[in-house]
This record gives sequence, structure tokens and C-alpha cells, in this order.
Amino acid sequence: MERTFSAAGRHELLNGLQDEIYDVLIIGGGITGAGIALDARTRGMKTALIEMQDFAAGTSSRSTKLVHGGLRYLKQLEIKVVAEVGKERAVVYENGPHITTPEWMLLPFYNGGTFGAFTTSIGLKVYDFLAGVKREERRKMLSREETLRKEPLLKEEGLKGGGYYVEYRTDDARLTIEVLKKAVEAGADAVNYAKAEKLLYENGKLTGVQVTDRIGGGTYTVRARQVVNATGPWVDTLREQDKSKKGKTLRLTKGVHLVFNGERFPLHQAIYFDTPDGRMMFAIPRDGKTYVGTTDTDYTGDTAHPTTTQADLDYVLQASRAMFPKLNLSQADIESSWAGLRPLIYQEGKSPSEVSRRDEIFRSDSGLITIAGGKLTGYRKMAETVTDLLASELGKSGREGFAGCSTKTLPLSGGDMGGSAGFPSYVMTKTGEGVRLGLPRDAAERLTRRYGSNVDQVYSLLPAVAADAARYNMPLEVCASLRYSMDCEMTATPSDFFIRRTGALFFDIAWVKKWEDAVIQAMTDCLGYTQEQRDRYKAELDRQLQEAMTPTP
Repeated sequence: MERTFSAAGRHELLNGLQDEIYDVLIIGGGITGAGIALDARTRGMKTALIEMQDFAAGTSSRSTKLVHGGLRYLKQLEIKVVAEVGKERAVVYENGPHITTPEWMLLPFYNGGTFGAFTTSIGLKVYDFLAGVKREERRKMLSREETLRKEPLLKEEGLKGGGYYVEYRTDDARLTIEVLKKAVEAGADAVNYAKAEKLLYENGKLTGVQVTDRIGGGTYTVRARQVVNATGPWVDTLREQDKSKKGKTLRLTKGVHLVFNGERFPLHQAIYFDTPDGRMMFAIPRDGKTYVGTTDTDYTGDTAHPTTTQADLDYVLQASRAMFPKLNLSQADIESSWAGLRPLIYQEGKSPSEVSRRDEIFRSDSGLITIAGGKLTGYRKMAETVTDLLASELGKSGREGFAGCSTKTLPLSGGDMGGSAGFPSYVMTKTGEGVRLGLPRDAAERLTRRYGSNVDQVYSLLPAVAADAARYNMPLEVCASLRYSMDCEMTATPSDFFIRRTGALFFDIAWVKKWEDAVIQAMTDCLGYTQEQRDRYKAELDRQLQEAMTPTP
């Protein structure tokens, strides 16, 4: 069966899943599941992945969008976490420079604040050492005047100076998609909107899953020698199905981010700052916007649809006003927001902010392997640990001879441009090519930065989509992005495109409103939506637009 990652090929792919006995079936298509799929497949394991929503629709599209080392974990003496994820930042960057960007972060310190000059200096120095930070990105200490020159919007009262260090900004959903695309290129099967409805057993051992297609409605049986539960906030739900939920359990906490127009909140410099109640928060400029977050509160609501409440909004707004008092920000200035869940391991007596971000692996009597906790930054190392275990378990049943882990130096899909050093010249070259093909310069650069070395595939679609662009009255750039995402990124619904393939619902909500109807019509024609599906997908997107713009009570 030829590997496909197209939305039109989903039904055929689901049928094909029934014809195989996989070495590994991964349930969960967030960054953790995607990482395991890539590692397992590149070692030679026959691998499949199913996701009940869209890929990255849970936690992996709703983070702070930083591949960061977790400076605050030093305070909690999580030395191993800081060292491991700190080193992984550079790995993620080199393997996918189109989706990860170094970002200098300013940590201002104040009289009576969480960090002082000495603790900041020592903390950042230890951080640089543990994370193996390269010389040109090591921390610098700034005076009060230098700190204000970096960011004039900061509160001046009580300011003593600042620490200046490098974090890495990413697009979490696109990182997940690029990892998955690489796994599929290597021969894995992956399908979205495919829910693990029932676990299947023989003599007490887990041997497969009954899967429901949440788009087409069919039921499929997928067999596998090993099953991995990488469902993030849903790991305990699956453990309950397996009758193995015991010992450590999950604790869900919610994080909320607010987005402001850059003209109203003209932040020059990413900031990591104290909140009035002693927590820490980020304010980050991105693509003409500024976003601020995050909250950290226990969550017990609908796992699939966490929303921003008025209390969340008030909290982030209050913290923003305290740190950037010159702006006098109000609720009317918020363009959009997003809420996401952190699936953490429960620890007695700890507040949400204090709970460890470490990952843990559980193996049940039936053979179900569960990976829980962890951070976006550490996804590759988590995958390596799980895949080592899979190789060991498969070896016991006679499946041997798998290669070692190769993902540390494996470029992700779109990452073939000679690492981070080659990226700037690559962007320049490919932007020029796009202009020669008839695209506006800013559109060509946007496509190159989004798709990396896959931009050639997007450009190759331009002649084919020219008629569609005219028909739907859409810019060529939008039409080519949409077609590529349906053909090569399994974009099955308008929300997939506007939220997880482009990030537009969070960072350019006006763009979503402008092209919503045209995109829905184009997808209806291309993917053959029924009237019921079309109405449902439009209602879903409209609900998500409303949630992004309006807090829930």
C-alpha cells in the first residue's frame, strides 16, 4: 500500500490498516505520539498512529509556543529536567529551523521580586551550563538603563536590571505536523479523526484496537504487537479502559494566553516576568501581534474544549497591566485567546505551578505502554525512551534487529536546508523564486518560512490552483496552502486549516473571517462534504472563532 497523508485518502488508509499486523500502534497524535511514530518507524518497526481529533488538536496546539528549557524549574531543583530539555532545544532547532527560532528573552528584576540580580545571574549561568548553550547565546546581565532600552514599555518603578538569555520560539502544531509527515515519509501510517473505541485482547494481552472513523462513520480493527497510550489529557481514560489505572494518576492544569495587536501592544522584546502573586509569565512579540500567558489552574471541565473564562482573562490582563502600566490595556484590546491543558503527574500537596513537568512511563499487565507528563521541548527524548522500551518488548516476542535511535540528527519534514546556518539564505532564495512565480514578496516569504524545504511542493501547485484561486476569489498563496495542506498534511476540516496548519485563528483572526467562506466552499468541492458535514464544520469553526474572542462565564 502506497503511503498517503492526504485527507482524500483517509478512507483508503483506514481500510489498509486492517490488512497489517503492526509492531507498534500509537494512540494519540500530539507531539509525543508523533515523536514515537517517527522514532519507531526509522528504527524499522511497522508503525501506525491514530488520533481521535485532528493531529495536535489537544495540548500540542495550545502551549506557550516555546521550545524552552524551563528556567523556573531550577527554582524547584528539577536539575535533570533543565539539563535534558535545555539541550533538546538546539536539537529541535537544527532539525527544523523553519519551525523554531532563537528568541532573546529579557527577565527584568525588581525590588522584592522573585528574582534578584545575584539569583538571576547565578540562575542563568547554571542554566547556560546545564543546557549546553553555545557561546554567542549565553546570558548577559543588563543595568536598569540597558533593560529599559531593550523594552521601554516595562514598569520603571523598582526596576533594578535584567537578565538577557535565549529561548526558542516555535509553532507547536506545525512542529507536530512536520514530525508526523517525516514519520509517514519513512513508511508509518497515520490518520486523524480515528477514535480508539475499544481495546481488543487475547488471553489477557492487548492485541489491537477497534477504531471508529469520526468523519466517515466506519469501524475498523487494527492489530498490533505493542500499543502505546500517548493521549495526553486522556491517558487515564485509556488506562481505565485497560483496567490499569492505579498508582500515579493525571492532574490536568489549564493555561490561557491572550493575543493583542502589535500596534496596541508594541512589544519590541520577549519578556519573562513576575506576576503580582509571584508566578511567572511570558509576553512575546510574534508576526505583528503580542501574546501574553500563561495561567496555571487546576481543570476538571470538558477535556476536548478548554476555554478562556472571565477569571482567566482578568488574571492575565491584571498581570499585563502591572508589568506594562504605560499601555493601560483593557479587555477591549484583546483580539483572541487560547486555552490549553497540561497533563501532569499528580503530586500530593503541590500547587499547579509546583507540579513536576517530568514524564513517566507506565506498563500495564496487558502490555499497554502509557507515556504521561513531560514537556513539548523534551518530546524527542521521551520518544527515544519509549521506543527503547518497545524494542525490548518486541525482542521478547522474537521481533529483533531494530536499528538504534537516529532522530537526534534527522531533519524533520521541511527541514532539509543544511541546518540553522543555511536557513537565512534559503529563505532569501526561495522567496525570490516565489516572486518569479507571481507571488507577492511577503506571501512568498511567509510560505517559505512556514513550509521550509517543502515550499517547492507548494510552489509546484501554483499553476494547478490558479483556476481555483479565481473561482473562489482567493489569493494564490491561500489556495496553494490549502491544497497542499489537504494533499500532504491530512487537513480534513476548515478548523484544521485555520487553527493547526496556519495558526491564523490565534494570530490573525481577521484573516480567518475574511477567507472562511471561500475555504469552506473549496474544501467542500475538493473533499466532497455532504451538506450536513459542511454545516457542522462551519458551525465548529464559528464556535471556535467565538471562543477565541469571548471569554466563557
